[in-house]
Amino acid sequence: MAVLAPPPRAGSTSDRTALLRGAGRGGVLNLIGAAVAGAAGFGATWLVARGLGDPGRVGAFLTALAAFTLAAGVARLGTQTSLVYWPARLRTLGARQDLERCLRHGLVPVAVAGAVAGLALGLVASLAPPAMAGAMRVLAVFLPLAVLTDAILAAARGYRALRPTVVLDRLLRPSLQLIALVAVIVWGAGGTAVFAAAWAAPYLPVVLLAGYTLGRVHAMDGSASGAEVFTPRAYWTFTAPRALASVAQLALQRVDVLLLAALGGLHAAGLYAVAGKYVVLSQVAGGGLSQAVQPRLAERLAVEDVDGVRVLYQQATAWLILATWPLHLTVAANATVYLGLFGPSYEDGAAVVWILAGAMLVATGCGMVDMVLSMGGRTRWNLYNVLAALLTMVALDAFLIPLWGAVGAALGLAAAVLVNNLVPLAQIWRTLGVHPFGRPTRNAAALAAGACGVPPLLATVAGAGPAAVTATSAAGALCFLAGAYRMRRLLNLHLLRGKS
Repeated sequence: MAVLAPPPRAGSTSDRTALLRGAGRGGVLNLIGAAVAGAAGFGATWLVARGLGDPGRVGAFLTALAAFTLAAGVARLGTQTSLVYWPARLRTLGARQDLERCLRHGLVPVAVAGAVAGLALGLVASLAPPAMAGAMRVLAVFLPLAVLTDAILAAARGYRALRPTVVLDRLLRPSLQLIALVAVIVWGAGGTAVFAAAWAAPYLPVVLLAGYTLGRVHAMDGSASGAEVFTPRAYWTFTAPRALASVAQLALQRVDVLLLAALGGLHAAGLYAVAGKYVVLSQVAGGGLSQAVQPRLAERLAVEDVDGVRVLYQQATAWLILATWPLHLTVAANATVYLGLFGPSYEDGAAVVWILAGAMLVATGCGMVDMVLSMGGRTRWNLYNVLAALLTMVALDAFLIPLWGAVGAALGLAAAVLVNNLVPLAQIWRTLGVHPFGRPTRNAAALAAGACGVPPLLATVAGAGPAAVTATSAAGALCFLAGAYRMRRLLNLHLLRGKS
């Protein structure tokens, strides 16, 4: 029986460097894609805000989009992690003969669930306000395609094929969405349903290209066969808790908009969604790094290489801080200027920006903590953590939204983010003996805070106006880039280019 030899443990300096270099190459590719996708998502929101004009109509569109995203999360059945974990595990342990069976168990149920979820979303649309209903019905048509796209690209990542996710999901789809939205605005069509069609239509070519790509990477895989590793029961035992956790995790990002629309009105929901839109840039960056590290993390855990897990986790967290903290600190320092980009109707949302920025600094400082917990076999723990965070948010939102509107929703989300990151951090620290606070992480945090946080804070305390604070932030950003270059080896940035 031929069994693939497990990858070497990350014990020596050369082993650690090789491990990080491989993750780094995928990481920089995903970060480039994340930057484009994040900018495109921000641009799409700007186009919708400018195209629809009234914050109430914008709120209707973004609330419909939140319902679409939540329904898609339910239909994915938690396979975003399983379709990476199991192919990576089967290939590492020499069980290639089970790959096709694994893919069938992952993809077919997702396709069925996507169709059911799309039908349900279309039926629920009749209960929504008219401005939302049309958008929801259009989005329901494309929901199965969105769900299947995510599942197929996740499976490709299980073969270490990161490029399809970057090219198709981070570059092609967002670019097509921007082009379609611009066309709608130029055409002069102003309904939320038309904007929804422009946003969702690119899923059709992307899902076809994703399916073709997965077929190619599977055919080219040369891993060994013979080991008995996969069973459907093991697959769904791993997946089921993650399915609930992924839905709850997605609800943390979307239910607040739905609750605010119900309790505070579509106008408040539109202001809140626009104020927090920049957070998506951070989430996309985190997702890009996670996707690069995830298959290698699964391989390390398959051979019980805790040192390798620690190295990957700490370095990925450092890179995540470098990619996201400057954004959060700069937007928080210039909240009024940022909101003014969407129009004068949104400038009252500065407090929302400040609250969310603080919560996201903590979240990104913890790194991909939930993924480490899940990959370590604690999927049920992850489920309980996310449910606790969701319960925290819903309870606080129900109390605070009637009092403070969008600010109350932001406080509820911030509390949930803290629960969802600090609790699993304590769990992996205790059970796996890993944490994100290595030397690269500390260096990255000090550089980002010192260059992008302290200067605009001092300018604000000194009474400087918005223009002066913005200029100070720009100077701080230049200092950050210069410092990152000078510290590139301390931060292992040279590994992002594949160099030793």
